[in-house]
Amino acid sequence: MTQPSGSPSPRPDDRDRTGAPSGATAAGDDLLDPYGDEPTDDELVDGGVVVPAGTVVSTGSGLLARTGAEAFGSFVLVLLGLGIGLYASFAHAAGSLVVALGFGVGALAAIIAVGHVSGGHFNPAVTLGAAVAGRTPWKDVLPYWVAQVLGAAVAAMVVFLTIPSGLPGLVDQSGSGTPRTFFSSVANGFGEHSPLSTLSNGQVTFPLAIALLVEAVATAVFVGIILGATDRRANAAHVPFAVGLSLTVLLLLTGPVTNGSLNPARSLAAAIFSEGWAFGQLWLFVVAPLVGAAIAALVYRAFAAQPVEDRLFEEKDEYVTTEDVLVVEDR
Repeated sequence: MTQPSGSPSPRPDDRDRTGAPSGATAAGDDLLDPYGDEPTDDELVDGGVVVPAGTVVSTGSGLLARTGAEAFGSFVLVLLGLGIGLYASFAHAAGSLVVALGFGVGALAAIIAVGHVSGGHFNPAVTLGAAVAGRTPWKDVLPYWVAQVLGAAVAAMVVFLTIPSGLPGLVDQSGSGTPRTFFSSVANGFGEHSPLSTLSNGQVTFPLAIALLVEAVATAVFVGIILGATDRRANAAHVPFAVGLSLTVLLLLTGPVTNGSLNPARSLAAAIFSEGWAFGQLWLFVVAPLVGAAIAALVYRAFAAQPVEDRLFEEKDEYVTTEDVLVVEDR
């Protein structure tokens, strides 16, 4: 049976994962899987793909497109998160919620916009977790990390350069505040630089061990949610909302302790334009999220039952679609 012109041919093992008719694609269907659908064993002959008449072989997104999407998504995430966070102090009690929503909505919007191109990681910890879980090729990890850091750094630079010249001195009680001092309010820190320590004038602090534990556990939960939500048996249409909402809640949880990172690219971007102490404590916000992500991926891989013929996230640069060809003959 032929399909309408331009539509993909449904595969024999297509399962209705999204509530859509067989052969349809829902938003978020390619999250963490930038290579697209693969032909089934029934469509393979001696290692080759059977290509009937009217079939078009298309290539998936190239590395340049995928890294560009990661850079763009990281830019959006950090621009909204840091941009809102920098001025959240003027929102008083609602400040922490506004900041968390900024990052959460940024993640949701970026996934919807370009998640189908690159997989929608926008976070080195997520990329590592996806690789450990077998969802992303290891050869993509370093290019993704570079793109994520560049996108986040450019976003932080934009936020930093738009700080009004007189605002840092106005906010600082001593009147000697600088743009870097003002920007340090969105940097991640622990001990005397944790948000709760600042609010309590140093009376309550979170030591290194607690900050390390909180960041690692929160990132593990976050990556675990992503791996579960992007399983091919889950409803892919829910992925952007699962990621955005879980990130929002986890940042509310970790905010008082470390200013909420879960993302090494976000922490590095903020540290670049902050005071020196932010770089001195940056290592924790690189190590803890990566360790948490790796643990989550190992646990998921060990205990999550694999669906039958689940080859999603394997590397494959070609996929097959079938189109009708209308031939007009002269009479």
